[in-house]
Amino acid sequence: MSIQVEILNEQKDEIAPTMIEMLKQLLQKGAEMEKVEEKEVVVTLVDNEQIKQLNREFRNLDKPTDVLSFPLDEEDSLGDIIISIPRAKEQATEYGHSFERELGFLTIHGFLHLLGYDHHTEEEEKEMFGKQEKILSEYGLSR
Repeated sequence: MSIQVEILNEQKDEIAPTMIEMLKQLLQKGAEMEKVEEKEVVVTLVDNEQIKQLNREFRNLDKPTDVLSFPLDEEDSLGDIIISIPRAKEQATEYGHSFERELGFLTIHGFLHLLGYDHHTEEEEKEMFGKQEKILSEYGLSR
């Protein structure tokens, strides 16, 4: 089982190749655990201004956020995940864990949204966050 993962860096900070590889492997682990195959996922790394603009345009929220997911109803593509690198760095510090862990968390969070998971109710949140933790732990990115 495998998925195609493309990572685009559209913000000014360089992202280490090892970090890019980690995100690809993490998404492969998530796809394996969720039994997803033969699909493409695009992850775009942006700055706060870019994600704020997308958040305003698509969610009517005029503020930066950490991650946005845009599911595609196409045979070969799950959709796009957009992650704010500055926000991920801020949250890693805020939550007291590594940038690697935060970026991994946001990637899997976005991936699960592409698969239709959500967290509007307590029950949905428990299921989605449980899956996130399981995928991250299986990969080795625990808190």
